[in-house]
Amino acid sequence: MKRVFVIWIALGAVYVTFETLWRGYSHPVMLIVGGLCGVLVGAINQVPQFYRMKIVCQSLIGAGIVLAVEFVSGCALNLWLGLAVWDYSGIPGNVLGQICPAYGLLWFAIMPLAIWAEDTARWLIWVWARLTGKPGTGPPKIPPYTLGSIYKDFISWR
Repeated sequence: MKRVFVIWIALGAVYVTFETLWRGYSHPVMLIVGGLCGVLVGAINQVPQFYRMKIVCQSLIGAGIVLAVEFVSGCALNLWLGLAVWDYSGIPGNVLGQICPAYGLLWFAIMPLAIWAEDTARWLIWVWARLTGKPGTGPPKIPPYTLGSIYKDFISWR
């Protein structure tokens, strides 16, 4: 459970960094939301029938997960609590200003990066635990693959 928390925080921090680079700012709550998305997307390929799935299919499922988390958290944070973390109401096809097709396509395109980052973080945490003598559940069945290889499979629809 501690490893999941570490992955959650690490991927949340990566999300906040990317959002800051993209929009010029982020909101502290995005550490939690972005980390949750990372953990949930990472759960896709922890189950054998999913990690054998084509990366395009994993990306589609991952984008759906992110949109679902974004919608639920957006309704809670933006509409209910009034935090105004984001507002997509000016973008065509938006749903209550919380999600929109344009960002859904962006999530689909960057999902191989998210999958690779979560797998690599999980692998590194296991290696760190092993090197420090802490008990673990064992390494992933395969070592981390390269980001280039996952995008190659994504582009070629493998």
